[in-house]
Amino acid sequence: MYRSLLFNPALMLVPNLCALRNRLTVTVFKKVVVLVLIFAPFAGFSQQYWQVGGFLGASNYSGDLAEKRVDFRYTRYSIGVFAKRDFNRYFSLRAGFTYGRIAGADSTNKRAELVARNLSFRSPIIEGSLIGEFNFLDIDEKRFTPYVFGGIAVFSFYPTARDANGNVVKLRALTTEGQGLPMYPDRKKYNLRSIAIPFGAGAKFLLTDSWVLGFEIGIRRTFSDYLDDVSMGYVDRNTLLQYRGQKSVDYAYRGKGTYPIDGFPRGSQKYDDWYIFSGFTLGYRFGGTKGPWGHWGKQKFSDCPRM
Repeated sequence: MYRSLLFNPALMLVPNLCALRNRLTVTVFKKVVVLVLIFAPFAGFSQQYWQVGGFLGASNYSGDLAEKRVDFRYTRYSIGVFAKRDFNRYFSLRAGFTYGRIAGADSTNKRAELVARNLSFRSPIIEGSLIGEFNFLDIDEKRFTPYVFGGIAVFSFYPTARDANGNVVKLRALTTEGQGLPMYPDRKKYNLRSIAIPFGAGAKFLLTDSWVLGFEIGIRRTFSDYLDDVSMGYVDRNTLLQYRGQKSVDYAYRGKGTYPIDGFPRGSQKYDDWYIFSGFTLGYRFGGTKGPWGHWGKQKFSDCPRM
């Protein structure tokens, strides 16, 4: 057993990971984190815990309606639940379900052309995820550990706006960028479900042997550019009016000036939209061997032999 621990590649990576992060680019560091998450389950076997808990925090959006990468003035709430399997002192795998809301508007941008565009949106985000966590420290021994995580998620969204009377307007149904029109065959109706790559970092604190409090920032790189209903250029106003009606024209361009010409940039296809869930987690862990008094005694991860 000692020999397997001594030559285990994941354990050899752990002490040097922070130093590596200071020297490597963000892209390379992400690859290192992925490799660590792959090898971490083999870093030595010890008592395996289950954990269930909840998440409460904030949600933010990054996309075509945010001049800055993230506009914190449009911070909304997010809430979720999770179930987690702690395989050893370093690696955990969790399944989660999270609900959040995102929003954005041109009214708070500074560039004149964005303010003139005058678009806005709001959308719910419903996400199911499977995420691997890597802990840098033995939380049973230190009572604290920073961690990184990465995984896969499936989510749904539904962008809407408000009219002058406060009524909800469903933006996808208006096909504001000419989706589905025969004159624009490359523009298809976007799917309201997509895949995201969640990744981020956080810290966990062991309050008792059973309760774990954490805080994390989780970034979601999506594969959709339509969380905000904005992606490509404007379509011809008369064509949109003929096939989709006045309401579609009104929500394609909500500015006071002249409607832009066909092909003028409305958004940018260069980058897909992102969203962020950040907040607190509270988990209850259980499992272990049955103690002498009939309750579930917990064997600390640090009780296993180590070099």
